[in-house]
Amino acid sequence: MPKKTLHEDWIAVIIAFLTIGLVLLGLKPVFPKIAVWSDASLVTAQFGGVTVWGQTGLLFLWVFASLLLAKAFTGKVEVVKLLVSLLFIVFITLLAQFIASYKPIKEYGIEVVLFSLILGLLISNLVGIPAIFRPAIQTELYIKIGLVLLGANVLFQDILKAGGLGILQSVAVVFTVWYFSFWVCRKFKLDDEFRMMISSAVSICGVSAAIATAGAIEGDNKKLSHVISLVLIVAIPMMLFMPYIATWAHMTPAVAGAWLGGTIDTSGAVVAAGSVLGEEALKYATLVKFSQNVLLGLAAFFISLYWSYSRKEAGYEKPTLRTIWDRFPKFVLGFVLASLLFSFALSPATVAASKGPLKELQTYWFAIAFTCIGLETKFTDIFKIENGRPAMAFIIAQLFNIIFTLVIAYLVFGRQ
Repeated sequence: MPKKTLHEDWIAVIIAFLTIGLVLLGLKPVFPKIAVWSDASLVTAQFGGVTVWGQTGLLFLWVFASLLLAKAFTGKVEVVKLLVSLLFIVFITLLAQFIASYKPIKEYGIEVVLFSLILGLLISNLVGIPAIFRPAIQTELYIKIGLVLLGANVLFQDILKAGGLGILQSVAVVFTVWYFSFWVCRKFKLDDEFRMMISSAVSICGVSAAIATAGAIEGDNKKLSHVISLVLIVAIPMMLFMPYIATWAHMTPAVAGAWLGGTIDTSGAVVAAGSVLGEEALKYATLVKFSQNVLLGLAAFFISLYWSYSRKEAGYEKPTLRTIWDRFPKFVLGFVLASLLFSFALSPATVAASKGPLKELQTYWFAIAFTCIGLETKFTDIFKIENGRPAMAFIIAQLFNIIFTLVIAYLVFGRQ
C-alpha cells in the first residue's frame, strides 16, 4: 500500500502554528525593508550594503525551512531542486517589493503582492518557466499558511460581530449565484461536470470549491485544471480594479470588504484586494470569504448526494458525514484557532509585541504566493478548451456574481 500523506490544509496549519510559537518565544525576524526611492542613487545605496541582503537571506531560510517541512510530510524531499526554485521565487518577490517602493507607486498605494503577480505573469507568458524553477511553486500552501497567520490579526470579537452577517450574505449569494451559473452553463451546452465545477467555483470559493466539487463527482482532471485556470485568470482583473471601484463609489469599508470577499474567487486575491482598502475592509473581506469557505463542506456533501442519486447506474459511493469533514477547508479551523489564541489566551502585551512580526510574515507568504500564481498562469489557456465556451459561461456568471453580491453587501452591511 502507498504511504498515506498528510493533507495540505493540515500541513499549512502546522507550519503556521510553529511560526506563531517561534515568534511568541522571541524569534522575531526582520525581513527586507526597502525604503521609498525616487532616483538611482538611493537604489545603489540600498542594494550596495549587506542589510537588505541579510534580511532577504533570513526570509529565504524561513520559507525554505517551512517548505522542507511541508515536503517531509508528503514523504518526498528534493532539497537541491527546492533550493534553486525558491531562490528564483524569492528573487522575483524581492524585485516586486523594490518596484512597489518607488515613490510615485508608493504614494498611489499599490501593494507589493500586485507586483509579485504581475512579474510572475510576465515571466510565465513571455518567457516560460523551466522545469528547474517549478518545485517550489506551491501557491495554495503559501496562501493557506498566510491565511492562518492572518487569524492572529483578526480578533474573535470581530468574528462574532460580523460572522453572522457574513454567513447571511454567503448563504444568499451561494445559492442564488450557483443556480444562475448552472443555468448559464446549460445555455452554453456544457456537460454536467463543467456545470457543477464552474457553478461551485463562481459561487462558493474558487479553486477550493472546484477541487472539492471535482472530488465529490469524480470529475475529469483536465476539466478541473481548466476551471482552476479560469478562476486565477479572472480573479486578476477583479483584484486589480474592484478596490478602486469601491473607492470611487465611496463604499464603506464594511460594504467594500463584503463585496470583495463575496465575489473574488481566491482567498489570496481577496486579501490582496482588501489590503488596498485598509485593515477594516480587509477584516470584512476575510470574514465573508471564510463564511463562504465554511459552506464548502456542506456544499460538497449535497453535490455528492445529488451526483450519487442522479447517476445510480454509475455506482458512485453514497456520501456520508465523513464527506463533509474531508471537504471542509482545515485552514479555516487554523484561522479560527489563531484568532481565539490572540483574542483570549494571550496577554495584551504579548499580543501587541507579536502581531507586528506575524503581520510581516503573513505579508511575505502572500507575496510569494502571488509570484507563484503569476508563474503558473497562462492567458492562452482560457481559449483552448471547447472553443472558449466554458470561459464565456464563467465570465458571465462572475459578472452576475459581482452585481448581485454588491446589492446583498449593501443590504447586509450597509449600516456597519
